[in-house]
Amino acid sequence: MTLTIYKLQPQTIDLSQGNFPILLRIWQGNALELPADGTHFGYVYQGQADLVRQDNAYPLRAGMYFCLPGVGKIEAESSGIVITHMNYRGMFSLGGPMESSGRLAYIDGGSSSLLVPPVIRGDPCLNALYFPPKVDQTLHTHPSDRIGIVVAGSGQLEMPQTAIPLEPGVIVVIPAHSLHKFRTLEHNLTVVMFHPDSDAGFTHQDHPMLNRTLVEGVSAAKLPHIQTNLNR
Repeated sequence: MTLTIYKLQPQTIDLSQGNFPILLRIWQGNALELPADGTHFGYVYQGQADLVRQDNAYPLRAGMYFCLPGVGKIEAESSGIVITHMNYRGMFSLGGPMESSGRLAYIDGGSSSLLVPPVIRGDPCLNALYFPPKVDQTLHTHPSDRIGIVVAGSGQLEMPQTAIPLEPGVIVVIPAHSLHKFRTLEHNLTVVMFHPDSDAGFTHQDHPMLNRTLVEGVSAAKLPHIQTNLNR
């Protein structure tokens, strides 16, 4: 798979030739049916919409995001993207609008926020990347594919032999192990980015409910004989 740029035009792109079974859906101005298979990570780029799930309608507006396991539908005049991870069962959630800056330090002056965090370590996640003006990132790679949409500002995505201009509404697919960097000039740049996996988050043996349960002053995390064994 090669680095690819898409515009906000209704289409479905099969990205399963990468390292995860992923579908990218782009909607603009029309309803979008979301099938029962997999979990859908969505971002509303423009307009207002309803996310319909189990006969309940949840209002969405520009800058909001969601995680939807299983079947659903986006209704009303709006545009955005949905990334479907076919082999994952997420937790239903809505969030946003996005904040104007990141909560976590990143690299070379950038910051990030977790919009939809991994439920368990290794799970997919949805992130926001924030770059101030005059950022020139260090060239780097990622161990898995990245799918993102530019939501504000401008800049460019650079690779050793080319540079791609970035503006709001541009969708990028960065394959695993592709050398690249972001650069900004006079303006900020904000990108919503999907990661199909994670190496941070809780596990069955390390999470707040377990860690902060004390048996005679000892954390239950240190008492494997009383821990529940879940087959997931």
